[in-house]
Amino acid sequence: MSGLAEYLRDWSPRPVERSDRVTSWAVDAFAALLDQPSPLAGGRAELPPLWHWFGFLDHPAQSELGADGHPADGRFLPPIPHRRRMFAGGRWYQRRPLPVERPVSCRSAVASVEVKTGRSGEMAFVTVRNEFVVDGADGEPSVTEEQDIVYRSQPDPPPGAAPASRAPAAPAGTEQQQPPEHELELTPDPALLFRFSALTYNGHRIHYDQPYVTGVEGYPGLVVHGPLLALLALELPRRHRPDRRVTEFRYRLRRPAFAGQTLRARSVGDELEVGVPGAPASLTASVRLTEEG
Repeated sequence: MSGLAEYLRDWSPRPVERSDRVTSWAVDAFAALLDQPSPLAGGRAELPPLWHWFGFLDHPAQSELGADGHPADGRFLPPIPHRRRMFAGGRWYQRRPLPVERPVSCRSAVASVEVKTGRSGEMAFVTVRNEFVVDGADGEPSVTEEQDIVYRSQPDPPPGAAPASRAPAAPAGTEQQQPPEHELELTPDPALLFRFSALTYNGHRIHYDQPYVTGVEGYPGLVVHGPLLALLALELPRRHRPDRRVTEFRYRLRRPAFAGQTLRARSVGDELEVGVPGAPASLTASVRLTEEG
C-alpha cells in the first residue's frame, strides 16, 4: 500500500447536513467584483449557476487554521501530513434554480477517494458531493454538485532553501483554435483576489500572501482561485445567452493562472475555456443549455 493510501485507509467521514441561504448582498458583491450589474435586477430572485458558493461557508476559529491558511482539521479534509490542497474541477447539475434569501438544505458527503501518482509524486483525489434541497420543495435535490480536490504531502522547505518550482512555464499555444462565439477578458490583480477570498471566506494563503506562495509553495505569484475561473467561464452563457438556462456544467482545472495575467474566457458551441491568450487553457469546460422557462 502506498504512503498516502496508508493514511487514508481508515478515513471514512460521515455525511453532513446543514441549512443556509445565499444573501442578495453576496450576489450583488460578486457582480460588483466583475463590474457587472446585479443579476437580481428586475426582481429576479434566482442564483446564477455556482453562485451558491457565496453561501454555505465554514467559519473555523482562527486557532484552528493550519500554516497554509486552511483549517488544520475538518470532516472532509484527509489526514495527510504536510497537506497541500488544489482544486481540480467538478460537475454541477440543476433541476431548478436555487433561490436567493430562502433557506436551502445541503447534504455533503465524500463520494470517492483515489490515490494517483504524477510528476510531482503521490496525490489523493477526493470528490465531495453536495445535494441542495430547497426547504418546502419535494425533497429532490434542486442542484447536485461534485467537487474534485487534490491533496499531496509537501513539508515546508527549510529556512533559506529554494522551494521546488510548482508552475513550469507553459509553451505558447500552437493549436489552431476555432473563432469563439463569445469571449470576455479579466485581469485579476491582488485586490480582486483578496476580495474574492473574503467573499468566499477562503483563507488559503496562495491567493493573497506573496512571500508564502513563492517561498513555501513554489508558485511564481499569487494564484487565481479555481472557483473564480469556473465562474468566469459561466459568465459567457449568463451574459450572452440569457434566453437559455444552464442545466449542466463540467469543468477541469488544468494549470494555474496568476495575478496580473490577462485571462480570456471563450466559448465555441457548448465548449468553454479560460486561460492566458497564446498559452494552454487553465480551465476547460462543457455546458448544457436548455430553453429558459
